[in-house]
Amino acid sequence: MCARLSNRQARSKGVERGMAYLGLLLSLALLSIAALATMQVHSFMQRRAAEEELIFIGQQFQQALSSYANATPSGALRAPPSLNDLLRDPRYPKPRRHLRQLYPDPMNLEGDWGLVLSPDGKGIVGIYSKSERTPIKIAQFPASLRGFEGKKSYQEWVFKAP
Repeated sequence: MCARLSNRQARSKGVERGMAYLGLLLSLALLSIAALATMQVHSFMQRRAAEEELIFIGQQFQQALSSYANATPSGALRAPPSLNDLLRDPRYPKPRRHLRQLYPDPMNLEGDWGLVLSPDGKGIVGIYSKSERTPIKIAQFPASLRGFEGKKSYQEWVFKAP
């Protein structure tokens, strides 16, 4: 009888160990699923923040291009030949700044912008992101950006001087 009890006890301990192992695997699977969901939400939030930053930076460039055009002396080009001219306007002896810094494109890993050139090709009249990703925001833009509604990629968000 003693041998049977120890055999049953051994089987019972084996079943307990198996259940503990199964419980551990189940917990690990649930933890992995939760971690994946958290990463997806974080990625979405990070992209949303970059999109908001793109809108802010684009509006800064819009204002700078407009300021450059409005400050143009007669007979000079109304559009800067390079983005660096927005930092320090070379048309004046005293430094005149239309933009504080050249912001990188937050949606593009290289950080460079696509440029919209004037009809004669000598000046920059707008910028756009080179990212082909689909925007998260598709509506409720500020009044100056109403044309962005329903666009299929960030490349279609062109920031031009009004």
